[in-house]
Amino acid sequence: MNDALQVALAIRGLTKTYASGHQALKAVDLEVRRGEIFALLGPNGAGKTTLIGIVCGLIRPTSGSVIADGHDIVRDYRRSRAAIGLVPQEMFSEAFETVSATVTFSRGLFGKPRDPALIERILRDLSLWDKRDTKIQELSGGMKRRVMIAKALAHEPRILFLDEPTAGVDVELRRDLWNQVRELRDMGTTIILTTHHIAEAEEMADRIGVIDKGELMLVEDKAALIAKLGRKTLTLTLTEPLATLPVTLSPWGLTLSDDGHELRHDFDVNADHGAIREMLRALDDQGIAFKDLNTRQSSLEDIFVQLVHGRSQ
Repeated sequence: MNDALQVALAIRGLTKTYASGHQALKAVDLEVRRGEIFALLGPNGAGKTTLIGIVCGLIRPTSGSVIADGHDIVRDYRRSRAAIGLVPQEMFSEAFETVSATVTFSRGLFGKPRDPALIERILRDLSLWDKRDTKIQELSGGMKRRVMIAKALAHEPRILFLDEPTAGVDVELRRDLWNQVRELRDMGTTIILTTHHIAEAEEMADRIGVIDKGELMLVEDKAALIAKLGRKTLTLTLTEPLATLPVTLSPWGLTLSDDGHELRHDFDVNADHGAIREMLRALDDQGIAFKDLNTRQSSLEDIFVQLVHGRSQ
C-alpha cells in the first residue's frame, strides 16, 4: 500500500508565534498513522493545545503545512475539517437544547444526513440514552463531558482529537470512554490523545510523542520508548539489616534504605545481566544475605519526568 495512504495526519514545519511574541510551536514535524492511538504528552504550556487548535482550524499557523486525511487544512478546509472530531478541554454546549438535539445538530453541521440509529448507538455507548430528552443545563459535569464526546463522534470522523478528555470526570466515564476509543481504533479511526494521566497513555497508546516548550522532543512506539529510555530497579530484602554499606560495594552504585533492610540497584534495561551476577557474588563475598529480590521497570511517567526535568536543567 502507498505510504501516503497509511498516514492520517502529516504535519510539516509547523510554527506558531502569537502577537505577544510567544512562540508556541517551533518547526514541528509529525506523522500519525491511520488507525493508531497516538498520545501527545507534555507539561502545561508545552504547545499541545495550540497544535490541536491549528489542525482543527481554530488557530491560524505562522508557517508550515498540515494534511489531514489527505486534505490540506488551508486549501481544502471543509473536507479536512469534516474528517476531524474534537473533544476540547473546555466545557461548552447549548445549555437549553436537549442531549439528542445537540448531538443531532452537530452531525448536520458537517452536511451529514440524519441517522437516528447512529445517534442512538453513540448515546447508548456513552450511557446518555436515558438522558436524551434532558436539557444540557440540567446535566452534571460528567454528563456534559459525555455530551461533548458524543458531539465529536456524531459526524463519524476519521481522526478524533481527545484533548484531556477525562479531566474532572468520574471513573465510570473514563472506563466507558476508553472502551469506546478502543472500538473506534479497531474500526480504523485515528485517535490523538493528550492527557495528564500518563498511566492512561501507557495503557492506551500505540505510540507516544513528547512535546515541551513548543518542540517535539521525540516520537516512539510505546514499547520501544520504554525499552530505550527505561530503567529497572533491583530491590534486595536483606536477611539482616545493615548499619552501613561496605566501601567495597561502592562500584555497584547500591543504595541502602533508611532502616537498613533493603538494598536498591538502578540499571539500564539493556544492561549486561552478567554485571548483576557479579554484584550478587560481591554481596555474597561480604556475607550479605538476602531473603527476597524483585525488579521494577520504570513506567512511562518516570520516563516523561526524566525527559522534561532533564531538559529544564
